[in-house]
Formats: sequence, C-alpha cells, structure tokens
Amino acid sequence: MAAEPKTKYDRQLRIWGDQGQAALEKASICLLNCGPTGSEALKNLVLGGIGSITVVDGSKVEVSDLGNNFMLDEECLGQSRAKCVCSFLQELNDAVKAKFVEESPTTLIDTNPSFFAQFTLVIATQLLENSLLLLDKICRKANVMLVVARSYGLTGMVRISVKEHTVVESKPDHFLDDLRLHNPWPELKQFAKSIDLNVTDPVVHKHTPYIVILVRLAEKWADAHDGCLPSTRQEKKEFKDLIKAHMLNIDEENYKEAIEASFKVSTARGISSQLRHIIEDSAVEVDSSSPDFWILVAALKEFIANEGDGEPPLEGSIPDMTSLTEYYISLQKIYQAKAESDCLVIEQYVKNILKRIGRDPDSISRAYIRNFCRNARKLKVCRYRSIEEELSSPVLPELQKYLTDEDYCFAVGFYILLRAVDRFAANYNRFPGIFDSEMDEDVSRLKSIALSISNDSGFHGSSLSEDLINEMCRFGGAELHAVAAFVGGVASQEVIKLLTKQFIPLTGTFIFNGIDQKSQVLAL
Repeated sequence: MAAEPKTKYDRQLRIWGDQGQAALEKASICLLNCGPTGSEALKNLVLGGIGSITVVDGSKVEVSDLGNNFMLDEECLGQSRAKCVCSFLQELNDAVKAKFVEESPTTLIDTNPSFFAQFTLVIATQLLENSLLLLDKICRKANVMLVVARSYGLTGMVRISVKEHTVVESKPDHFLDDLRLHNPWPELKQFAKSIDLNVTDPVVHKHTPYIVILVRLAEKWADAHDGCLPSTRQEKKEFKDLIKAHMLNIDEENYKEAIEASFKVSTARGISSQLRHIIEDSAVEVDSSSPDFWILVAALKEFIANEGDGEPPLEGSIPDMTSLTEYYISLQKIYQAKAESDCLVIEQYVKNILKRIGRDPDSISRAYIRNFCRNARKLKVCRYRSIEEELSSPVLPELQKYLTDEDYCFAVGFYILLRAVDRFAANYNRFPGIFDSEMDEDVSRLKSIALSISNDSGFHGSSLSEDLINEMCRFGGAELHAVAAFVGGVASQEVIKLLTKQFIPLTGTFIFNGIDQKSQVLAL
C-alpha cells in the first residue's frame, strides 16, 4: 500500500520529487465556476493528487453545458452543476477529498468573504471584473494565492495574483554547471596536481577528466600572465590552442570537452545581478515573522560576504564527462565535500539568525537548508501587483513596446476587449453578440467601451482592429471546449508551480490568441 502513491504518480515525481508531491497533497483548492475552463483546470490537479477540492457554482446543468464540458452528461440535466462535476472529478482519483457548494461565486464573494481564508489557493474562472477585483482584495488580505482563468470564444487569459512568491528550485532550462574552474579551492587544485597531464599511457591520457585539464592549464596560463586568466577573445583563442597542444591525437574526447568548456575558466567571480537584488532586498532584514526563505537569504548574504569570498555555496554536482571511473568518483567526492562544508556554514548562520530573532534554532530543517544551498544561484522572487493596480495604472512603457510589436499588438487587443465585454455585461446584463438581431448595435457598443478603456489605460485607440471587435461579438460569450481545455491546462500548470514552489510561474497576464494559435505574456 505504501508503494501505491509512488506508482500512481511516478512520472510527476520525476519532475517535482517527493517534496513537490507532498506540497500538492497538503493543498486545499477552491474552484469558482465549474464550466469547461474550471473543470479542465481542476481535472489536471485531481489527476496529479491535489489534497482537497471545493467546487463553488450555483447553476444547474443545461443542454448547452453538454456541448462543451466532458464532465457532464444527459443524466446531469437539471441537477446542480457543482455536484455533478465534483462527482465526476472524485471518480478520477479517490484519494482526493472533494466537496461542492451550490452557490453563486459572485454572491459568496459579496456576502461571505471569510469563506476563502480556509484555502491554500483559489482558481477563479469566468468571473466579471467587479467580482474579480473584490476577490483579489479578499485573497490578498487572507494570504491566499489566486489564479484567474478565463476563456471567451477563441481567446483566453490566465493571471496570478499573490503578494510575494519565492522559488528555491526554479529549474531554469539553461544554466552553467557550478564547477568553479575560475576559482578552484585547495582540495580541487591538489587533486588536479596529482594527475600527470603528460602521462604516456594513451588510455589514461584520454580519460583524464576535463575539469582536471582545465584547472591545471588555467594555473599554467595564470603563471605566465601575472596571475590573470584569459579574458579577451584573442587570449581565449590562445588558451584553446594551449589545450590542443596537450592532445596526443585529435580523437581524444576529454580534450574536446575541455576545449568546449574552456570559457568556464574565464567566468567572472561573484554573483549574478539577480541574486544580488535578492540578497539586497529589504526583506533580508528579518524578524520573528519572516518566512524561512528570507532567513536563509540573510544567512546566504553573510556567507557570501565572509566564507564565500563573494560567491554562493557550491552546488556539489558535476556533469557526466569522459573519465576513468576512479578519477570521476574522486572528483565527485571533492565537489560533494566542498558543498557539504559550505552548507554546514550556512546552517550555522541560520541557527544564529533564528536564535537572534527569538525562534527555535532548529525550526528550519536541514533538508530545506541543503536544498536551498544547492539552488542558491537560481533563487527567484516574484511579486505581483494587485488586479486593481494593473487595471488602474498599467505600465505605460511596456504598453508602448507592445503596441509597436505586430504579435503583441493582437494580444493587447484581446486584453482590452476581454475587459470591455465585462463592462458590456455589467451595463446590459448580457454579453455582446448573444442576439443576432442586435449584432450590429452590439459591435458599436463594444467598440465604444473598448476605446474608452484603451484611452484610460494609455493605449492608442487605433490599435483596436475592427475585425477583432466583430470577432469578440461573434463569440457571444461562448466557452469553446478546445480553448477552455488549453486555458485550463495553463492555469493548472501555474497552480502546480505555485504549490510546489518549483519552476518560475507567469509574471504577467497570459493571453491566448486562438485565431493565430499564439500566446503572449503582457507585463502590465
């Protein structure tokens, strides 16, 4: 029985590990409106093993629901939509606790704001602007994460709203290995010196790891250049020639690897600008209420200034490379020992800080500290403006940039029109294009509203395409299953990032353009 969850969630465990899965299983999710967009988002989370779900929807199942929501069938007609969707989702994974509330999300937001404080995260789908603004304030006050998702005809959007989100395991697609070839420590230098680069045995020569080759030859270069490593293009070329000169033949893969990795010797010492911004953030001035993340950042700052000599703790892993097994294992142990030593220093700083602010020195686990040290170069802090701030004062320089870009210009048009249909619905108690007989008049009304929003936001009104306005009216407020499934999928992916605190979540408003099959993120 103990092995069953690992078998069930095998593939995802390979992505976010035991810690990530445990975070999902502890999470409590609330879904507002279980149309196709919300149902598809929640389906993905239920299959992933989310802890508990609560579906809030006050509507009854109608014939129109059967055409776009695969979680409803004819037997559901006339019944509670929340109850039927909840029942179907429960069948997908009986380990998930599922509840439903037969009430309009809008009414619940207006009359019972404290309801939302019990959840880890709220997914708000198909909510109009006024309700969304109020919900955002409620969630921020209660420190509940909010993910907004909307599909509308052939377009859709996803947006995250949370005061602050910190990421330790950001897992960037491309990142240099932390080998410290530009600044090797004594144990690594000593090991490199113990290996003869001029050995005559061809098997040993072509299986000397490239880390050793680069450490030795970088030291040789520095001795001949007043202690400086290659920095200019010409010097880097000459350094590669130095490596080539030590090859016995052109087929030695380890020397080819050394040539390809030679640029790592010239890596500047110190930390990235992104990490510098984090360790200089005002949140580093910690107190008893500070999150564990910022306490570790405070410890990291002290380490960099002292034992780290301007650099973060070593990650402790090395990539695969051409090498004798005994050499590779020895290198692994050297890197792991250095990483462990750095981690112990960070751990002591953490204990001292915790003691200073009046918390238990052992209240932050060693596992979390180790994980933090392994990922210290890749930390990420995301802060989101409230939805009200975005709507009332968008970032004008970004807007001007988007308006001059052909692809982004279309996304901006959809962004404005999605807001415009909400105002239209608030004014006329229906979405534009519902009635064919009023289509022309609705186009004119929607255009007028959209131009007003555009001008108030600092957009140039002429950027709104007449064809796009006509299309928004033609959509008639419909949720198409194909679009809803895509938007719901994006939303559920962002929910998993937020809950596991792995990977970097969206930092703007995601707009899907189903007409051209394009997606953009607007930093507004």
